[in-house]
Amino acid sequence: MGYALKIYEAFEDLGKDKAAILAEFVEYIESRKAATSEELRNTELRLEKEIEEVRLELQKQIEEVRLEVEKVRREVEKGKSDLLKWMFVFWAGQIAAIGGLLISVLHWFLG
Repeated sequence: MGYALKIYEAFEDLGKDKAAILAEFVEYIESRKAATSEELRNTELRLEKEIEEVRLELQKQIEEVRLEVEKVRREVEKGKSDLLKWMFVFWAGQIAAIGGLLISVLHWFLG
């Protein structure tokens, strides 16, 4: 037995019209409650789907960022090795120049 019938019976002594109006209102509230529950469930399902889509997109973007970071790391490593190579060439040139200068000075003093 629904609440509307119980309310009608409880307030019937106030008058059948008033009891009927109150019972109709309770039926309306009960129907809205069911509709609202269904709307909430649909909204919940839609939000769960959107959250999953966002989660997948975020994972995709995180993977893209990881790939970019790895690319930058490789470029930095390549830059380091190039820098070391040129530093060695510079140092070798400096050593050769200093050696030549020392030989020249020694030759001048001994010569």
